[in-house]
Amino acid sequence: MGNYHIAIEDFRRARRQAAVQDLIGRLSGQTNELLAYDDIRRQLQATNLRSAGLHDIPLDAIVGSVGRAKDFTRSFLPRNDSYEQRWARVKEAINDAAGVPPIEVYKVGDAYFVIDGNHRVSVARQMNLKTIAAQVTEVDTRVPLSPTDDPEEIICKARYAEFLETTDLDKLRPEADLLMTFCGSYRLLEEHIDVHRYFLGLDWQRDVGWEEAVVNWYDNIYTPIVALIHERGLLHEFPGRTETDLYVILAEYRAELETSLGWTVGAESVANQLADSKSQRPSRVMARFGHRLRTMLTPEELISGPPTGSWRQDRLATRQDERLFADILVAARGAEEDMAMLDHAILLAQREGARLLAFHVRKPNETEEEAEPVRQRFEDRCRAAGVNVAAATQASTSTSREIIARAVYADLVVLHLNHPPGEKLLGRLSSGFRKIIHRSPRPILAVPTGVQSPMDRALLAYDGSDKAQEALFVAAYIAQRWGVQLAVVTVLKDELHQQALAEAQAYLADQGVTAVYHERPRPESGTSQAILEVAAEENSNLLLLGGYQDSPVMQVVLGSTLDRLLREFSQPMLICR
Repeated sequence: MGNYHIAIEDFRRARRQAAVQDLIGRLSGQTNELLAYDDIRRQLQATNLRSAGLHDIPLDAIVGSVGRAKDFTRSFLPRNDSYEQRWARVKEAINDAAGVPPIEVYKVGDAYFVIDGNHRVSVARQMNLKTIAAQVTEVDTRVPLSPTDDPEEIICKARYAEFLETTDLDKLRPEADLLMTFCGSYRLLEEHIDVHRYFLGLDWQRDVGWEEAVVNWYDNIYTPIVALIHERGLLHEFPGRTETDLYVILAEYRAELETSLGWTVGAESVANQLADSKSQRPSRVMARFGHRLRTMLTPEELISGPPTGSWRQDRLATRQDERLFADILVAARGAEEDMAMLDHAILLAQREGARLLAFHVRKPNETEEEAEPVRQRFEDRCRAAGVNVAAATQASTSTSREIIARAVYADLVVLHLNHPPGEKLLGRLSSGFRKIIHRSPRPILAVPTGVQSPMDRALLAYDGSDKAQEALFVAAYIAQRWGVQLAVVTVLKDELHQQALAEAQAYLADQGVTAVYHERPRPESGTSQAILEVAAEENSNLLLLGGYQDSPVMQVVLGSTLDRLLREFSQPMLICR
């Protein structure tokens, strides 16, 4: 059999392969088409042409054709039986010593489109050649094309090209790369720029040009958010997504949260929560499923909270200034006793320069209109004290559950201690306050009914435990920042407790904090009695200590030192976790 007849058989084999590929494509819904150059040129805003000369180009980087895209499959298998003789002659020529002339191609990004030589490419691909000689004409485009781009990626790049046409960001900031897989979200970016432009005009008291707004948005809004995305490792939590995808995800999640909460939320807090609540990594998805399952199967009263110290890690990771408590959550139902508790929160906000997140828990049958006077009262009281406040209302059948959910967006929770845990098992089991202490992701300031405390004489109850170390950290902070007088008490139970007081002294000395130290034997009436006695001696009006040490089950069964202090200490208590 001659070379021509062999080439004919090769063509027929290629035609059968093309038919099979087309059938598989129709069944799977996946395209098997070459890209049409004219469509790509229009979509990607292709402009200038320039000759790049003769080159050997990779065959697998040829992804399209000028005017012949329907005649071959994506892998350049022939679709038309009428090409049989021409295809066979081309193969004969390629095998001949004289060879064939170079093909002609457009180069768009890293991809090539055949101007002349489609059959030569088809034959070369069937012969498993790696390269082919080509006269290359490069085409400038605002968004580069890759040989591996699928139709959806090309659509996204087309939308990006339109965005660049509108903003000129690639010219204003050549290093910018805002490519997304969310093809429809470029309009959202344009809206962000437009809103930013509006507020710049208000701040600068003048008209702000569009290009000026684009640059300012990119430099001062977009770039810091992208830096935060990298700092938090969010790209690892959303495989396959780009920086700009994460910018959009973060913005949408932030808007969702602010609508739900009724107040603005910092980008840092949103970024911290995004991975936990929305991560697409399989291990995170399974962890969320497991958590929901455990929550469903475990009574609320027995569910444990976040790991000890995680609140401090979150806060220190996001803190942009020296404040430990930048956002303080205050939850109340609007009773007069709640207003006294609000005054303590206002005092802390004044010391910290903090924002108060005043949260009114409405009864299920209470409308927003009926709750409006309470919210307004919150705002008026805070503003009269010169404190920034964001007030919101929310109907809920479980105040404790709502507080726990919202606490993650604050740095400190201030609560009215009107129902401390009871002495008996049933009283402990039914205590909503105990549940909040166990599950709150943030420290809690518990304010007893009827107290007005300047909180300037603090007593730290320290036993060396992990949660007591968190309280030690806060004690050093408030002694330094607020100028409160500090005393420390350790109640001796064993040799470990004898070392605890020395540890506290060393830490506070290292922080430059002066304190009065007390070491007491544990009385028969319990550790709490010794703490109450020292508090009376020191005239303490603020008690700092760690939260529950044992599991919720053990604490419910056995009770604890903290339970008794919540019942008997008549001044505010700052409970750390």
